[in-house]
Amino acid sequence: MSNVLVIEDEENLARFVELELQHEGYQAHVEDNGRSGLDEALANDYDLILLDLMLPELSGLEVARRLREEKNTPIIMMTARDSVIDRVSGLDYGADDYVVKPFAIEELLARVRALLRRIDIETEEHSSHQSVVRYRDLTVEKENRIARRGNEIINLTKREYELLLILMENINVVQSREELLKKVWGYEADIETNVVDVYIRYLRNKIDQPDSRASYIQTVRGTGYVMRQ
Repeated sequence: MSNVLVIEDEENLARFVELELQHEGYQAHVEDNGRSGLDEALANDYDLILLDLMLPELSGLEVARRLREEKNTPIIMMTARDSVIDRVSGLDYGADDYVVKPFAIEELLARVRALLRRIDIETEEHSSHQSVVRYRDLTVEKENRIARRGNEIINLTKREYELLLILMENINVVQSREELLKKVWGYEADIETNVVDVYIRYLRNKIDQPDSRASYIQTVRGTGYVMRQ
């Protein structure tokens, strides 16, 4: 069930839109001025915002501008102003769509459905293109170059990230120090292979649970390192 925020100071219109949204199966919340509407939009996660242009305390344009500094929540601007410059201003300040008052409620609901459908498609496409590698409670998002333990993001350097990714992509396959040096540093290094040991220690300090005796990364004495199932 999508959650829609309505920021509209015309009480009768706001109530009418709220009831129609609820009838269509949406959750709806109404704010009647720009400042409280912005606070609500920033404090809570909404799937879509219906935003009046002319509002007390903060204009719809200012609400959209400030919201875009923090969030990408889809916005449909509602206004009685129908000039080209007004529509362009709304879009330039961050609105995704524009509907002119007085509007037929069927048109507004159709625009709501279309915008939510577009966002769903874009989200699904982004998710499907994201390559994820997992090992126990560790996750690496390759395109984003983000490593997590559970829901916690682990801040890794470039070398630490590349070491972790190689080990996670080769579960149960021992990686020698020479192989890791070549894959991560990218050349037949003049530096000693013990630099790998140093970076493995850095990596362990960041990914291992503080209260755990067992490391995610196991040492194979005389050879290298491995993650085992």
